Order: sequence, then C-alpha cells, then structure tokens
Amino acid sequence: MASRMLSRSASSASVPLDASSTKEAPALDAATAEKTVQIMAACHDRRLSSLADLATSTRGLVSDTLRRTAWPILLGCADGSSGDPKSHPPWGTLAPHRDEEQVAKDVNRAFVHYPRESDRQLDKRREELSSVIVEVLRRHPALCYFQGYHDIVQVLYLVLGAQDAAPAVTRLSLLRIRDYMLPTLEPALRHLELLPAIIRAEDPILYDHLPTIQPNYALGATLTLFSHVIESYGDITRLFDFFLATDTVIPVYLFAVMVMSRRDELMELDKDEDEAIFHVTLGKLPQPFDLEARIAQTLKLYEKLPPQSLRWPWWKISASSALKATSTPLSVSSTSLDVAQALFQKQEREVQLKMAYEKMVFTMRRFKLHAYRYRRPGTYGLAIAVGVYALWVGRNGNMNYGRFMTIGAFSDALRSFFNFFV
Repeated sequence: MASRMLSRSASSASVPLDASSTKEAPALDAATAEKTVQIMAACHDRRLSSLADLATSTRGLVSDTLRRTAWPILLGCADGSSGDPKSHPPWGTLAPHRDEEQVAKDVNRAFVHYPRESDRQLDKRREELSSVIVEVLRRHPALCYFQGYHDIVQVLYLVLGAQDAAPAVTRLSLLRIRDYMLPTLEPALRHLELLPAIIRAEDPILYDHLPTIQPNYALGATLTLFSHVIESYGDITRLFDFFLATDTVIPVYLFAVMVMSRRDELMELDKDEDEAIFHVTLGKLPQPFDLEARIAQTLKLYEKLPPQSLRWPWWKISASSALKATSTPLSVSSTSLDVAQALFQKQEREVQLKMAYEKMVFTMRRFKLHAYRYRRPGTYGLAIAVGVYALWVGRNGNMNYGRFMTIGAFSDALRSFFNFFV
C-alpha cells in the first residue's frame, strides 16, 4: 500500500512524456505549424467544435504539448486544468477502495511497450500511475475497477503528467466509460451487440459468412479504448485524440471498420470452420495498421449508419448509458460530475433489477423442475408467491433476501423455500 500512497510530487517520472522521446512526430512543416496555431487558438478560446474538428483531422492534435491543454478541455475539466485540489481532502486519508489489490497487480504489468526508460524510472511511473487510479477510485467508491482500466489511465498519465491526470481520468470514467465501471460488464456487452448490427447493415455478405457468435472478441479493444491492443505510443495518443473528440460509441464503429477491412481474410475461412478460429481472427487488428485511413473510414461509416439506425440493439441500451445520456463531446464537456454520478447510480439500479429478475427466473426454473419431480401439494401456489416476492426484492434494488425476510409466517415459508432450492 505504501507505494500507492506516495504523493505525486515532481520527479523525473512525473514529467509528462515528451513527443520527442517516442519519435512520434517529424520536424514541423508549414501545414503542421499552421495547424498548431489553430489548435492553440481553439484551446485559448475554448472553442470545442473547432477543437474537435482539429482533433479528428489528419494527425490529430499533433503533439503531447498541445494535448496537455486540449484533452482536459475536451473532457470538460474546469478551465482546461486539473481544478483546485485544495477543495478536496487528501485522497490518502480516504477509505481504501475494494479493488486496490487488483489495481496493484495490474499496474505492476504496466509500461510494457512504452516509454523506453530505465527500470528505476518505470518503477516510479508505476507508483504514480497507481496513485492516480487509486485517487479516482477512492473519491468515487461506487466505480468498479476492471482489468484494462490501467491501460487507459496509463495513456492519460503519460500525456498529462501525474499532477493533472486524476481530474481528467475522473471525467473520462464517469462521462465516457461509466458503463464499463458498473458492478457487471453486462452493459459493456450490450455495446458489443451493436457490432454485428453495423456489419450486417454495411456488408451483409460478410455478416452471413461469419458465425453467429457473441462479439466478445471485441471486448479487449473496446473496453480499453484500444489501449490494450495498440503497442505504439504515437498511435494510441492519436487515437485518443479521435475518441475524445467524437461520440462515445465511436470505438465500436472503429472495431467494425477493422473487421470489415479484413474481409478477404475472413471470407477465405470456411463458414463451417471452428468458431474458435473465427474468434481469434476477428479479434486481431489488421496489418499493416493504417490508423489515419481507419479513422477516416470510421467517420464515414458513422455518418452513414448512425446508432439510431441500428434499431433493436440500440434500443436495448439504457437511456442512462454513456452512449446516450452523454454521447457527444459537447454533452461530455458540459455535464457536471454530480449529474454523471446520478446517471451512474440509475444504471446501477437498473443492473441490480436485471440481476434480481435473472435470479428469479433461475429460481423458478429450478422450482418447476423439483415441482414436476415431486409434485408436492401447494408447490405451484408457492412458486407464484416466490415469483411475486422476488420481483418485489428486485425493484427495491437489493439482492440481500435476508434483509427483507421479516414478514411473519410468510417469511418463514419463503426462507424455507430458498434454503431448500437456492
């Protein structure tokens, strides 16, 4: 724990990663110099629309120096900065988050591909990265850490530096990826159901050739905003320019583009091939990986097939989802953290209700099996009572049956039922 409690004081590791250290950009030419001036002006005037246009155009925001100003603006951080840390108690004094042990394990595996620094410098970076993650989780304990979250935070940390990363990570977590930080990944899997719908609408022949498997092959990429699967620092920072300047559903569209760009390879696979072969093939990024071309194709695809056109898969996504309630860069930048937390809590209740319903269905199926086997008198009447009661528990948003078992003889009967069948 001591390593994660270090203050984020200035050090060689806490300095943001320079573009020159990754050789991410050639010497400035006239066009790049002009774009740099435009980005600086858009940041100065906080012209979000202009900044988003510049971030999605070729080469994005050009350099980390410009990103350090532009990313906080795109995320809606106050004045494009980290805010006033004095307005909050020191995060080290807050109660530990339940996921800190997993954070420590994952952070120990961070910085595999970049930056190229000494072991001592990387150890310091891991301490600071852990501090950023733990601060966000302690200040917002309802958030649930997921494996791969550290890959996302790593990118923001390297660009913004240890001092300014936490506020940006907080807004990213609550406004752009909050669906991934709920108690279950079910909302994230709902996002992936958009993927086959996009492919079906754009390329029905390819769609018919692919097996009807769950699109979980895209989870590792979309869940981490591709930071887990892209090994080039220049590519991932450019991609974050794109993501932060576009709608929250865009990572799914980018993955669809990548699948369809490998159409010939996929069509060569026998349609009756083992599904595992398809799963592995679909999960790979195309090579060579022309990022600028993929970004341009994604923008065209999104304009042609907006998510509302996908009908049922889009309808199933919660109205409180980040894909709907804070879907655009404007809504992300203008929504307060209080509103974002309220949306998170609403989604959390929806998830709890769904879990209660699934528990009820599972219980009823078991009960019907036992009722058919033993045909005990009164079992069907009890089944109806249990169904009604389970639904009531679900609507109260709590799966702790013991808390509600306080209603006399009926509670005794229900408790006996759950003890026997569940």
